[in-house]
Amino acid sequence: YLVPTQQQPMLSLSSPFAAAFAAPGLAAASLRTRPALMQEAAVAEPEPVAPPPFDPKAFAQTLPGITAPFGFFDPAGFCSSDGASNEQVSEGKVRFYREVELKHGRVAMLAALGFPVAEQFHPLFATDDAPSFSAFQQTPLQTFWPVVVGVIAVIEVFSVFTFENPASRDADGNPAQPWTIKKDHVAGDLGFDPLGLKPTDPAELREMQEKELSHGRLGMLAAAGFMAQEAVSGKTWSQQDVNFEGLLLGGYFSQEAAEVARDAAASAL
Repeated sequence: YLVPTQQQPMLSLSSPFAAAFAAPGLAAASLRTRPALMQEAAVAEPEPVAPPPFDPKAFAQTLPGITAPFGFFDPAGFCSSDGASNEQVSEGKVRFYREVELKHGRVAMLAALGFPVAEQFHPLFATDDAPSFSAFQQTPLQTFWPVVVGVIAVIEVFSVFTFENPASRDADGNPAQPWTIKKDHVAGDLGFDPLGLKPTDPAELREMQEKELSHGRLGMLAAAGFMAQEAVSGKTWSQQDVNFEGLLLGGYFSQEAAEVARDAAASAL
Protein backbone atom coordinates (compact mmCIF):
# COMPACT_ATOMS: atom_id res chain seq x y z
CA TYR A 1 0.00 0.00 0.00
CA LEU A 2 1.00 3.62 -0.46
CA VAL A 3 2.31 5.64 2.39
CA PRO A 4 1.14 9.28 1.89
CA THR A 5 2.55 10.64 5.09
CA GLN A 6 5.51 12.32 3.35
CA GLN A 7 3.88 13.18 0.03
CA GLN A 8 0.81 14.97 1.39
CA PRO A 9 2.82 17.56 3.35
CA MET A 10 4.94 18.29 0.33
CA LEU A 11 1.86 18.70 -1.85
CA SER A 12 0.27 20.93 0.68
CA LEU A 13 3.42 23.00 0.97
CA SER A 14 3.96 23.24 -2.76
CA SER A 15 0.47 24.45 -3.56
CA PRO A 16 0.75 27.80 -1.75
CA PHE A 17 4.15 28.43 -3.28
CA ALA A 18 2.73 27.72 -6.72
CA ALA A 19 -0.16 30.05 -6.10
CA ALA A 20 2.19 32.69 -4.76
CA PHE A 21 4.34 32.57 -7.85
CA ALA A 22 1.34 32.38 -10.21
CA ALA A 23 -0.46 35.45 -8.93
CA PRO A 24 2.31 37.96 -9.68
CA GLY A 25 2.60 36.55 -13.15
CA LEU A 26 -1.08 37.07 -13.82
CA ALA A 27 -0.92 40.56 -12.36
CA ALA A 28 2.05 41.45 -14.53
CA ALA A 29 0.28 40.11 -17.58
CA SER A 30 -2.79 42.20 -16.79
CA LEU A 31 -0.62 45.28 -16.33
CA ARG A 32 1.04 44.62 -19.67
CA THR A 33 -2.33 44.26 -21.45
CA ARG A 34 -3.99 47.34 -19.98
CA PRO A 35 -1.87 49.90 -21.84
CA ALA A 36 -2.43 47.96 -25.02
CA LEU A 37 -6.19 48.04 -24.47
CA MET A 38 -6.05 51.74 -23.70
CA GLN A 39 -4.07 52.35 -26.86
CA GLU A 40 -6.57 50.36 -28.90
CA ALA A 41 -9.44 52.35 -27.36
CA ALA A 42 -7.66 55.60 -28.12
CA VAL A 43 -7.10 54.56 -31.72
CA ALA A 44 -10.68 53.35 -32.13
CA GLU A 45 -12.20 56.63 -30.83
CA PRO A 46 -13.82 58.45 -33.81
CA GLU A 47 -12.68 61.92 -34.69
CA PRO A 48 -15.16 64.77 -34.06
CA VAL A 49 -17.20 65.59 -37.14
CA ALA A 50 -17.35 69.25 -38.10
CA PRO A 51 -20.91 70.65 -38.14
CA PRO A 52 -22.37 71.27 -41.59
CA PRO A 53 -22.27 74.85 -42.88
CA PHE A 54 -25.25 77.03 -42.07
CA ASP A 55 -28.01 76.80 -44.68
CA PRO A 56 -30.02 80.07 -44.74
CA LYS A 57 -32.81 78.61 -46.88
CA ALA A 58 -33.31 75.61 -44.61
CA PHE A 59 -33.39 77.85 -41.54
CA ALA A 60 -35.82 80.32 -43.16
CA GLN A 61 -38.20 77.47 -43.96
CA THR A 62 -38.44 76.62 -40.26
CA LEU A 63 -39.82 80.10 -39.48
CA PRO A 64 -43.50 81.06 -39.76
CA GLY A 65 -44.68 82.56 -43.02
CA ILE A 66 -44.10 79.67 -45.45
CA THR A 67 -47.67 79.35 -46.71
CA ALA A 68 -49.46 78.11 -49.80
CA PRO A 69 -49.68 78.60 -52.72
CA PHE A 70 -46.16 80.08 -53.05
CA GLY A 71 -44.41 78.15 -50.28
CA PHE A 72 -40.86 79.41 -49.79
CA PHE A 73 -40.86 82.55 -51.97
CA ASP A 74 -37.51 84.34 -52.28
CA PRO A 75 -37.09 85.50 -55.89
CA ALA A 76 -34.47 88.13 -54.95
CA GLY A 77 -32.30 85.54 -53.22
CA PHE A 78 -32.02 87.24 -49.84
CA CYS A 79 -31.74 83.85 -48.14
CA SER A 80 -29.29 82.38 -50.63
CA SER A 81 -25.89 81.27 -49.37
CA ASP A 82 -24.24 84.45 -50.70
CA GLY A 83 -27.26 86.69 -50.11
CA ALA A 84 -28.64 89.46 -52.29
CA SER A 85 -25.60 91.59 -51.42
CA ASN A 86 -23.12 88.78 -52.26
CA GLU A 87 -22.12 88.29 -48.63
CA GLN A 88 -22.39 85.20 -46.47
CA VAL A 89 -25.85 85.03 -44.88
CA SER A 90 -25.83 84.07 -41.21
CA GLU A 91 -28.66 83.12 -38.90
CA GLY A 92 -28.72 86.63 -37.48
CA LYS A 93 -29.11 88.08 -40.97
CA VAL A 94 -32.12 85.86 -41.70
CA ARG A 95 -33.65 86.93 -38.39
CA PHE A 96 -33.01 90.54 -39.38
CA TYR A 97 -34.92 90.03 -42.66
CA ARG A 98 -37.87 88.57 -40.75
CA GLU A 99 -37.82 91.44 -38.24
CA VAL A 100 -37.85 93.95 -41.10
CA GLU A 101 -40.73 92.17 -42.82
CA LEU A 102 -42.81 92.12 -39.65
CA LYS A 103 -42.18 95.80 -38.89
CA HIS A 104 -43.05 96.92 -42.41
CA GLY A 105 -46.12 94.69 -42.40
CA ARG A 106 -47.43 96.19 -39.18
CA VAL A 107 -46.91 99.74 -40.42
CA ALA A 108 -48.53 98.87 -43.76
CA MET A 109 -51.62 97.43 -42.03
CA LEU A 110 -52.06 100.71 -40.18
CA ALA A 111 -51.49 102.64 -43.41
CA ALA A 112 -54.00 100.53 -45.36
CA LEU A 113 -56.58 101.33 -42.68
CA GLY A 114 -55.58 104.97 -42.44
CA PHE A 115 -55.92 105.72 -46.15
CA PRO A 116 -59.72 105.24 -46.48
CA VAL A 117 -60.49 106.36 -42.90
CA ALA A 118 -58.31 109.47 -42.54
CA GLU A 119 -59.28 110.84 -45.95
CA GLN A 120 -62.92 110.87 -44.86
CA PHE A 121 -62.51 111.70 -41.18
CA HIS A 122 -59.72 114.06 -40.09
CA PRO A 123 -61.02 116.31 -37.30
CA LEU A 124 -57.60 117.34 -35.95
CA PHE A 125 -56.02 118.85 -39.06
CA ALA A 126 -57.69 120.19 -42.18
CA THR A 127 -56.03 118.95 -45.36
CA ASP A 128 -58.45 120.21 -48.03
CA ASP A 129 -59.09 116.55 -48.93
CA ALA A 130 -55.53 116.11 -50.15
CA PRO A 131 -54.18 112.64 -50.91
CA SER A 132 -52.84 110.89 -47.84
CA PHE A 133 -49.30 110.58 -49.15
CA SER A 134 -49.04 114.40 -49.45
CA ALA A 135 -51.23 115.39 -46.49
CA PHE A 136 -48.17 115.60 -44.25
CA GLN A 137 -47.02 118.74 -46.06
CA GLN A 138 -50.43 120.44 -45.56
CA THR A 139 -50.79 120.05 -41.80
CA PRO A 140 -49.06 121.49 -38.71
CA LEU A 141 -47.07 118.22 -38.61
CA GLN A 142 -44.71 119.76 -41.13
CA THR A 143 -43.81 122.43 -38.59
CA PHE A 144 -43.48 120.03 -35.68
CA TRP A 145 -41.74 117.22 -37.52
CA PRO A 146 -38.82 117.10 -35.01
CA VAL A 147 -41.34 116.16 -32.30
CA VAL A 148 -42.74 113.41 -34.53
CA VAL A 149 -39.26 112.07 -35.23
CA GLY A 150 -38.48 112.15 -31.51
CA VAL A 151 -41.57 110.11 -30.65
CA ILE A 152 -40.65 107.57 -33.31
CA ALA A 153 -37.08 107.40 -31.96
CA VAL A 154 -38.33 106.63 -28.44
CA ILE A 155 -40.31 103.69 -29.81
CA GLU A 156 -37.49 102.46 -32.04
CA VAL A 157 -34.81 102.56 -29.35
CA PHE A 158 -36.20 99.35 -27.85
CA SER A 159 -35.54 97.46 -31.07
CA VAL A 160 -31.89 98.56 -31.08
CA PHE A 161 -31.14 96.19 -28.20
CA THR A 162 -32.24 93.22 -30.31
CA PHE A 163 -29.26 93.68 -32.67
CA GLU A 164 -25.87 92.04 -32.32
CA ASN A 165 -23.12 94.37 -31.19
CA PRO A 166 -21.13 95.26 -34.35
CA ALA A 167 -17.93 95.36 -32.29
CA SER A 168 -18.41 91.83 -30.94
CA ARG A 169 -17.07 88.55 -32.34
CA ASP A 170 -18.67 85.19 -32.91
CA ALA A 171 -17.61 81.83 -31.45
CA ASP A 172 -14.93 81.42 -34.12
CA GLY A 173 -13.41 84.81 -33.39
CA ASN A 174 -14.72 86.47 -36.54
CA PRO A 175 -16.21 89.98 -36.38
CA ALA A 176 -19.97 90.05 -36.03
CA GLN A 177 -21.85 90.59 -39.26
CA PRO A 178 -23.54 94.03 -39.36
CA TRP A 179 -27.31 94.28 -39.30
CA THR A 180 -27.91 90.97 -37.56
CA ILE A 181 -30.41 90.09 -34.86
CA LYS A 182 -29.56 88.14 -31.72
CA LYS A 183 -30.29 84.42 -31.96
CA ASP A 184 -32.40 84.38 -28.78
CA HIS A 185 -34.71 87.14 -30.01
CA VAL A 186 -38.17 86.17 -31.24
CA ALA A 187 -39.10 88.17 -34.33
CA GLY A 188 -41.65 90.89 -33.62
CA ASP A 189 -41.71 90.25 -29.87
CA LEU A 190 -41.04 93.65 -28.29
CA GLY A 191 -42.76 92.83 -25.02
CA PHE A 192 -45.82 94.95 -25.88
CA ASP A 193 -49.09 93.07 -25.47
CA PRO A 194 -51.47 95.25 -23.43
CA LEU A 195 -54.53 93.20 -24.42
CA GLY A 196 -52.93 89.83 -23.67
CA LEU A 197 -53.57 88.43 -27.13
CA LYS A 198 -50.38 86.36 -27.33
CA PRO A 199 -51.29 82.66 -27.00
CA THR A 200 -49.42 80.47 -24.55
CA ASP A 201 -49.86 77.31 -26.62
CA PRO A 202 -47.02 76.95 -29.19
CA ALA A 203 -49.36 75.72 -31.94
CA GLU A 204 -51.76 78.63 -31.44
CA LEU A 205 -48.84 81.09 -31.33
CA ARG A 206 -47.52 79.70 -34.62
CA GLU A 207 -50.95 80.10 -36.20
CA MET A 208 -51.22 83.71 -35.02
CA GLN A 209 -47.75 84.46 -36.41
CA GLU A 210 -48.79 83.02 -39.77
CA LYS A 211 -51.91 85.21 -39.81
CA GLU A 212 -49.98 88.35 -38.87
CA LEU A 213 -47.44 87.79 -41.64
CA SER A 214 -50.16 87.12 -44.23
CA HIS A 215 -52.11 90.23 -43.27
CA GLY A 216 -48.92 92.30 -43.14
CA ARG A 217 -47.92 91.24 -46.65
CA LEU A 218 -51.38 92.07 -47.95
CA GLY A 219 -51.21 95.43 -46.14
CA MET A 220 -47.90 96.27 -47.83
CA LEU A 221 -49.42 95.58 -51.26
CA ALA A 222 -52.54 97.60 -50.40
CA ALA A 223 -50.59 100.60 -49.07
CA ALA A 224 -48.30 100.59 -52.11
CA GLY A 225 -51.35 100.48 -54.37
CA PHE A 226 -52.98 103.40 -52.56
CA MET A 227 -49.87 105.56 -52.82
CA ALA A 228 -49.25 104.73 -56.47
CA GLN A 229 -52.85 105.42 -57.41
CA GLU A 230 -52.99 108.76 -55.62
CA ALA A 231 -49.56 109.83 -56.89
CA VAL A 232 -50.61 109.25 -60.50
CA SER A 233 -54.12 110.69 -60.25
CA GLY A 234 -53.57 113.43 -57.66
CA LYS A 235 -56.89 112.52 -56.04
CA THR A 236 -57.79 110.70 -52.86
CA TRP A 237 -58.54 107.01 -52.86
CA SER A 238 -62.24 107.61 -52.14
CA GLN A 239 -62.58 110.04 -55.07
CA GLN A 240 -60.94 107.52 -57.34
CA ASP A 241 -63.34 104.87 -56.10
CA VAL A 242 -66.35 107.05 -56.99
CA ASN A 243 -64.90 107.79 -60.39
CA PHE A 244 -64.30 104.09 -60.98
CA GLU A 245 -67.90 103.31 -60.11
CA GLY A 246 -69.03 106.04 -62.47
CA LEU A 247 -66.89 104.52 -65.18
CA LEU A 248 -68.49 101.12 -64.70
CA LEU A 249 -72.06 102.25 -64.02
CA GLY A 250 -72.05 105.67 -65.65
CA GLY A 251 -74.33 104.61 -68.49
CA TYR A 252 -76.96 103.30 -66.11
CA PHE A 253 -76.92 106.43 -63.98
CA SER A 254 -77.03 108.64 -67.08
CA GLN A 255 -80.04 106.76 -68.45
CA GLU A 256 -81.78 107.01 -65.07
CA ALA A 257 -81.11 110.75 -64.91
CA ALA A 258 -82.48 111.17 -68.43
CA GLU A 259 -85.66 109.32 -67.53
CA VAL A 260 -86.14 111.45 -64.40
CA ALA A 261 -85.67 114.62 -66.48
CA ARG A 262 -88.15 113.36 -69.10
CA ASP A 263 -90.80 112.55 -66.49
CA ALA A 264 -90.32 115.94 -64.85
CA ALA A 265 -90.73 117.68 -68.18
CA ALA A 266 -93.87 115.66 -69.00
CA SER A 267 -95.47 116.48 -65.66
CA ALA A 268 -94.76 120.17 -66.15
CA LEU A 269 -96.74 120.14 -69.40
